[in-house]
Amino acid sequence: MKRRAGQREKELKKKKLLEELGDNRLPYMTPVDADFHQLWKTKYSNLIVRKSDTVPEELHQMVQEGFLTLRKHDCFFQDLVRIKEKDFVTPVSRILIGNPGCTYKYLNTRLFTVPWPTEGCDIKYCSPQIRDACKALIRLNDYLHIEAVKALQGQNLSETKEIKDTTVTDREQNIGTSFMEKRSVSEDQSSCCVPEDDYISLKNRTSYNLTLLNYMDPLQMPYLKQEPYFGMGNMAVSWHHDENLVERSTVAVYSYSCEGSAMEESNEHKLKGRDPAVWHVGLKVAWDIETPGLAIPLHQGDFYLMLDDLNMTHQHCVLAGFSPRFSSTHRVADCSKGTLEYILERCELALQNLQTDADSKALSLKSLEAAVIKQVEEIHNEVEFEWLRQFWFQGKRYLKCTDWWLKPMAKLEEFWRKMEIMTSLVLSEVGKKEQIEEQRNETISCFLLVLTERQKLRKVWTARLFMADYYSLFIWCLAQYQDYASQKQRRACQKTRNQNATPSGQMRNVICLCHMILKK
Repeated sequence: MKRRAGQREKELKKKKLLEELGDNRLPYMTPVDADFHQLWKTKYSNLIVRKSDTVPEELHQMVQEGFLTLRKHDCFFQDLVRIKEKDFVTPVSRILIGNPGCTYKYLNTRLFTVPWPTEGCDIKYCSPQIRDACKALIRLNDYLHIEAVKALQGQNLSETKEIKDTTVTDREQNIGTSFMEKRSVSEDQSSCCVPEDDYISLKNRTSYNLTLLNYMDPLQMPYLKQEPYFGMGNMAVSWHHDENLVERSTVAVYSYSCEGSAMEESNEHKLKGRDPAVWHVGLKVAWDIETPGLAIPLHQGDFYLMLDDLNMTHQHCVLAGFSPRFSSTHRVADCSKGTLEYILERCELALQNLQTDADSKALSLKSLEAAVIKQVEEIHNEVEFEWLRQFWFQGKRYLKCTDWWLKPMAKLEEFWRKMEIMTSLVLSEVGKKEQIEEQRNETISCFLLVLTERQKLRKVWTARLFMADYYSLFIWCLAQYQDYASQKQRRACQKTRNQNATPSGQMRNVICLCHMILKK
């Protein structure tokens, strides 16, 4: 209910904002604008961008090879997400890698981590190359954790210094120093200036437990949404706040655009300030029409940090360039209800109300109290709709990398079957005349509420499975379009554009079908 209310509130804010804008567009700035750095300093100071030459070359090589390996092994998948009770295919392909047993839920879709190498955890990868890719990403994770701690400590010291200074000297900013390079304070030097409790808090807010990897080739996509507020051009990811994160935790994003690949020359009008061939991260103050937005270019190997409360007070989007791009988005996910350990404990709690007769081996319930029945049936719903259906709905995608999740899922299925039996036992017991009527009515009342919700969710998931088949058709259409686009691109490189100005009739049908599915 809270989530649906939150979505309605966002839609109302978006509608109001677009109505206020009318046909106008809000201003935004890029590094070529004179006031860009001042705007960044005053309104977006919790965004830190680092250029690729600040990252060790060995780490670049490991991570970028890892991206390409995962792509080669078909480990990236477009997600079928649910927004306002409708299903949509994401234009970006993704894979979640992180701590064993962790999950990450966004837009009503739960992703399950491909575990990165972890001491004391037996993980069987499908190939040594995939293991090396996951190993590279945990190396990147450790590096970004250290850099985020340094950035937060440096920021705290800078703020303290500004308070003490009676005058502030204006000086010219440049994108390669003040904002792109806030690394003047080393970890050892700064840690001694920060109270121990604060230092522990900083570490906890930067201890990334997973990374969501993204891949997209814009030239292979038949349709991309246009940025609606500023006129920034094609969006790979729309405006949003990242979901399900520890409060005030830092998000770190490493970007790898495959520059040097064949690019089409843009025949469209050039967007003011932003080069449409280059990937950018866009930022704006949430639901604000007064503050100009930012569009910051991202080149191969750059990374950026969204510190402190930036993810709550601001929104960000990803603006597509021309070249294919990978990104690794490291997060401190709120796993209070999203780990394997959590759901196993919940199942064991529910099964405490089930007992087996020592002689007949017959199953029965220990308690028929309404509160106990309600708790058990809610756990029953949770394991079915938040775990089992979420996992199998996504098919066998995880088997591309590892079979790590198969045994835990088999165990959850076993628990779920026992809870199905418990539901039948409740129905049997409340029908007996020996039950006190008041107690029976109370049990039936709370029991029916949970069963009604279960029936509703099963209908929703049946519809989602139908949509998954529709999605499979989309994948086929997209493959046909990509083949066509690749041929067109090769011909363009050979300067024979006059031969491919108009797609064939069959390809026009495929493109139309792709548009229908994406816009559904």
